[in-house]
Amino acid sequence: PPPLIRLEKASVGYEPGKPILKNLNLRMDLDDRIGLLGVNGAGKSTFAKLIAKALTVDAGEFHRDGKMRVGWFHQHQIEAMDPEDTPLQIILRAMPEASESSRRSRLAQFGLPFQKQDTKVGALSGGERARLLLNLVAMDAPHILILDEPTNHLDIDSRRALLDALNQYTGAVILITHDRSLMELVADRLWLAADGTVKPFEGDMDDYAKFVLDRAKQAGMKPSQLKPEPVAEAAPVAAPKAEKKKSGPSPSTLRHAVKKAEEEMARLTADLARIDTDLAAAAAANDSKKLESLGRARAKTQADLDAAETAWIAAEEALAEVA
Repeated sequence: PPPLIRLEKASVGYEPGKPILKNLNLRMDLDDRIGLLGVNGAGKSTFAKLIAKALTVDAGEFHRDGKMRVGWFHQHQIEAMDPEDTPLQIILRAMPEASESSRRSRLAQFGLPFQKQDTKVGALSGGERARLLLNLVAMDAPHILILDEPTNHLDIDSRRALLDALNQYTGAVILITHDRSLMELVADRLWLAADGTVKPFEGDMDDYAKFVLDRAKQAGMKPSQLKPEPVAEAAPVAAPKAEKKKSGPSPSTLRHAVKKAEEEMARLTADLARIDTDLAAAAAANDSKKLESLGRARAKTQADLDAAETAWIAAEEALAEVA
């Protein structure tokens, strides 16, 4: 069968003549499970917007079936939800012709019991909001499902349910996540956003971790940004037992470092979303002073997020070596 999408020498950006990604030569079929890798700021979200039809190519060709449906879940949707809305009101807009009992039954299938269906969104947990949005995105059986950090607000049971649903899903998936275990369990191919383009990545998650660390070292990042914590110097050769104890962090320490880095990335990602919302408002109001201040804040937050991502990858790599 023909591919769902085919990109040939394509470029895409937000302003004419200023591409964020260029020379895209990619093909995606109905049974593909693509893991999209890349540090923050490398263009992963731009690529997702292109596939979701939120952006158009500036140059080259983008072939896709006109009837192709794309479902797109990203964290900004959670931030943008109206806190005064209720799940029942939201599902009413998605299923206007259905009966109330059918809509309530569908919400129950989403994991929202009757007592939660009339609760305002502002009173729902982050996991409940994420489950609601994930199910709404997938409700129309899209041919391609784009999931951008889908597990940030989900508990363990919800993550397992998401994994089961993805394994049963018959369409194509583009997955963007810091959750390494989810990436390894879902993706059968890896694409890498780097150097202003997206290309197939020949390697696994260990190879990607090494790639990011090598890039960070080449960029002259500080050692504290590359490792979750300083590694003790090796003991003298005459004392092998002491050397073993001081050879590096313990598995429990590394697991703690992984969790801490994941929490930091989630916090900084939310901060970036809020700053972007404030930037849009300042631009609409033509407030140059606020735009300048928010621009500096965004640059710092992005740098902190890049450092947190590097620390997470370093901790994951170190944990895999000692596990």
